[in-house]
Amino acid sequence: MESFLESAAHTHPHLEQTAREAWRIITPNFHLGWDLFLALLPLGLAWFLFRSGKETPRWIWWPLLVAFVAFLPNAPYVLTDIIHFVSNIRVTPPLPLWALSLLFLEFFLYFSIGIQSFTLSLMLWGRFLRHRGLGWLFLPTEVVILPLSALALYLGRVDRLNSWNIVTDPERVIHRTIQEAASHDPVGIMLLFLMLLTLLYYATKGCNTLVLRLLASRHHLPNEASRT
Repeated sequence: MESFLESAAHTHPHLEQTAREAWRIITPNFHLGWDLFLALLPLGLAWFLFRSGKETPRWIWWPLLVAFVAFLPNAPYVLTDIIHFVSNIRVTPPLPLWALSLLFLEFFLYFSIGIQSFTLSLMLWGRFLRHRGLGWLFLPTEVVILPLSALALYLGRVDRLNSWNIVTDPERVIHRTIQEAASHDPVGIMLLFLMLLTLLYYATKGCNTLVLRLLASRHHLPNEASRT
C-alpha cells in the first residue's frame, strides 16, 4: 500500500492526499475492534453455557447465564455503528471507488459477524432447551430477548450505557431504563431497532438452519449409500 501511495505522489499530489485519506478511513480502528470483541463475547459464553454433554456447576452456570443475557445485546450493537459507516462515506473529497468497495466489504463483514454472533448464541440456547425437553420455552425466550435487546441498543447508542454498568452503576441503568421506557420520544427508534433486529435475526436463523440441514443430509448420504 505504501508503494502505491508513493507512486501516486509522483503522478499527482492531490491523488496522493486522497489515497492517504482513503486508506486512513478504511483501516479498522480500535473502536471497531473493541465492539467486535464485545459482539463475539456472547457467542463464547453461549458455547460454554449451552454446549451439549457438559455439566457446569450451578453456582457458576447461573451467574454466567446472567452475564450472557447482559452482554448479548453487544452482538447486534454493531448495527448502530452504521453512523460511523455513513460518516466515513460522507467525506470531502469523495472516496475513490476502490476505497468505497473495501469500506462496504469491511462493514458488511463487521455487521454479519455481529448478527451471526447474536443468532448463533440464541440458537445454541434453543438447542440446549430442546435437549432438556424444554423446547417450548424458547419462543417465549425470543419474545423477551428481542425487545430487551432493542432497548439495550438504544440505551447503548443514545445514553452511552454499557453492559458492565449493570454492576458498576446499577442505579443509573435502572433510572435511564425506566425513564426511556416511560418516555414517548424514543419509542419510534426502539421500534425501528426491534423490527430491524427481528428481521435480521429470523432471516439469519432461517439461513443457518437450512445450511445445517444441508450439511446433515450430506453427512448421512454415504451411510445410506453403503446400505444399498
